[in-house]
Amino acid sequence: MASTAIAAPAAVAAPATPAPASITWGPCTNPRLVTAGAQCGFLDVPIDYAKPSGTKIQLAVSRISHKVADAQYQGIMLTNPGGPGGSGLTLPTAGARVPNHAGDAYDWIGFDPRGVGSSKPALSCEPNYMDYNRPNYLPLTPQLENTWRDRAKGYAEACAKNNSKELLDNMKTTDTVKDMDSIRTSLGAKQLNFYGYSYGTYLGEVYGTMFPQNVRRMVLDSTVDPRNVWYQANLNQDVAFDKNLNIWFGWVAQHDDVYHLGKTQGAVKAVFDKQLLKLSFQPAGGVIGPDEFIDVFQQASYYQLRWLTLGNALSVFVNKGDVATLKTLFEAFDGRGDDNGYAVYLAVQCTDVQWPTSWNQWRFDNWSTTLKAPYFTWQNAWYNAPCINWPAKAAKPVKVDGSKVANVLMIDETLDAATPFEGSLEVRSRFPGASLISEPGGTSHAITPRGNACVDNKIADYLTAGTLPDRQPGRRADVECAPLPQPVPAPVPVPAPAVASAAGAQHLAMPAFS
Repeated sequence: MASTAIAAPAAVAAPATPAPASITWGPCTNPRLVTAGAQCGFLDVPIDYAKPSGTKIQLAVSRISHKVADAQYQGIMLTNPGGPGGSGLTLPTAGARVPNHAGDAYDWIGFDPRGVGSSKPALSCEPNYMDYNRPNYLPLTPQLENTWRDRAKGYAEACAKNNSKELLDNMKTTDTVKDMDSIRTSLGAKQLNFYGYSYGTYLGEVYGTMFPQNVRRMVLDSTVDPRNVWYQANLNQDVAFDKNLNIWFGWVAQHDDVYHLGKTQGAVKAVFDKQLLKLSFQPAGGVIGPDEFIDVFQQASYYQLRWLTLGNALSVFVNKGDVATLKTLFEAFDGRGDDNGYAVYLAVQCTDVQWPTSWNQWRFDNWSTTLKAPYFTWQNAWYNAPCINWPAKAAKPVKVDGSKVANVLMIDETLDAATPFEGSLEVRSRFPGASLISEPGGTSHAITPRGNACVDNKIADYLTAGTLPDRQPGRRADVECAPLPQPVPAPVPVPAPAVASAAGAQHLAMPAFS
């Protein structure tokens, strides 16, 4: 059977005069956007779409215009990096990474969702909540458990005190989806194209359910399972994150000539566990306790792009007592002193659906999961615990139905931990026009386009002509691509245990998307 191709119109008219609800474009201040020649502006939208003439908020929006003649223009490409709570203003720069200049035919549009980043107002509850000096995640005593429960309740109360109730009441996925359609309207586009990552795929799912007639093309990378929003989704993550951390232990062991942490997965795990236990009694440098240690090395479960950095960090900590590297990574990964992303994450997840209100259920489910996933279960539980006391009413999630969306390209690595692969299979079943590219054995999350020719060329074909891989029968991927190879650390030119040269050779490789 020939590849499925959805014919593009001969030309999609370039937007001319802005629609009445318009964006006034001007220069950007972010260096990446300035270098890319982007424009930036704000769009006024209703804080409550049930009251369109009521209070307005402002969405920060960015645009990198198409680089082809108007006759070849293919419309706007709205983007979202996930979260919820991720800033998307710089995301349009991803268009330049699509092979064969396939991204050049689009206006790439980024935005900070309501409450996020440069949008006004931006949520903040307690900026230093995730800073150093937190209790141990693992609640081995009633005192620890109660301390965390009180902290979580206090955070929810701070959110009520420091933010507009009207905004907190209108932070659901459905509100952001309506904002997405407002952006489309403001740009004079009959339809939009959409590229979403992680939670951004859930925005795509819900947009395709609520506004299917307004979808032209859609790329979903690392797809949320709509059956599990959001309580069960987090329990599922715990198990997947632990599995990937153990895979990373095995990789570190393969490179013992560089890292000197053990020649087997079990040996590296034992070293890691010993450090975690020691930090529970005495934080390194007075600041790196078990929570900070877990937060840093969770990144190994997210992205193979960070394996080199993290292997070096663990090696120099264990072998040379280097605490400074861990401190630098903790502050880089966790955004110390800025809780905007966390506040928005909770504002969305706590109100998209009602979380269990019985702490006994939380306790039982999380201790049961801890038996399978001891590293990240309670970290995740306390991260979400403010939902029990969240100061805004929860809704019922949209029943995702993609039957009226013509075509979607989906991508996922089969060991993606943040959005386990089963979610991609479920969404594929609900979008009969979707085709799914899987990367068997890959453990990275939401990174396309990132130099994997097999995947990136299919993205380019889809953006150019709507070409999708043939849809296969059954609950499976439609085509497989090998994931990018695991990274290989530079050899150490001096004997162990002098690993300083390895530290100097490796650098902090920060993925573009979360």
